[in-house]
Amino acid sequence: MNVLVTGGAGFIGSHTVDALLAAGHAVTVVDDLSTGVRANVNDAAILEQVDVRDAVVLDGVVRRARPDVVMAFAGRVDVRHSIEDPVQDASTNVLGSLNTFSVGARHGAGRLIFASTGGALYGEVHAPADERSPIRLLSPYGVAKYAAEQYLAWVSRQFGVACTTLRYANVYGPRQNAAQEAGVVAVFLRRMLDGDPLVINGDGLQTRDFVYVQDVVRANLLAMTSPAGTYNIGTGASTSVEDLVALCTALHGSVAVVQHRQAVAGEVRDSVLDAGLAAEQMGWRPLWALEDGLRQTLEWFVGQAESGRHA
Repeated sequence: MNVLVTGGAGFIGSHTVDALLAAGHAVTVVDDLSTGVRANVNDAAILEQVDVRDAVVLDGVVRRARPDVVMAFAGRVDVRHSIEDPVQDASTNVLGSLNTFSVGARHGAGRLIFASTGGALYGEVHAPADERSPIRLLSPYGVAKYAAEQYLAWVSRQFGVACTTLRYANVYGPRQNAAQEAGVVAVFLRRMLDGDPLVINGDGLQTRDFVYVQDVVRANLLAMTSPAGTYNIGTGASTSVEDLVALCTALHGSVAVVQHRQAVAGEVRDSVLDAGLAAEQMGWRPLWALEDGLRQTLEWFVGQAESGRHA
């Protein structure tokens, strides 16, 4: 199939592009390279340097690409940034996403797949949240992602296009940007390798559901042919930030200096997802244990450091 991937030079998008190409699909990447990295884009893909907020230019790209499937991964992922500048956050995560959905549907795409979030939608949970759990929006980032989900549902009804929303847990892995606060694994590993203190917001007892990027990529590809709908993509396992630090330092064989600072408003304390529906409808289950995924991620960061490149 012809697949168009917005944000395809980014962390999750570029890994997905690699998997699509390996499966024999033709891929067009749309990315403005503001946070994405050109070197992440597979040479076998067509790269269009376009901002998804530019509806006119995006329309021309999609018209030429004639995608069967559109994967919408472009967006801002930093809760802190969304609080500091909610208008900027909404301009990409709402308007950019709506542009992508609309032009994809108008130009004949049979499937739209949207990368959403679990933690920022379900808020504080005391047990794994499933897709029927209440929506508790604590940050502008969560508001924007949920608004984009509603626009996707409208596009599905308006154009009769099959649409799938994937609500990710905390994704980690190679190519994650350590300069973005959203990727705590990348931030910790980069700082650890640089010999800098690891900074924890709050007491470190807050928990997250860490899912390896290759498990997420499998879900993205399965969504191309699975029943349309909304699916959580997570492991169902909670890991505290303190335990994450212990795992990272044990894998690296070092003792890290840990500093604590004030918790960030708008960040949930405990977040874990129930992905039972994805198992039932998509045949998806996480395959990567956290320690194995962290080892792969650490090896990638070590390689970047040895080559003189910082993620």
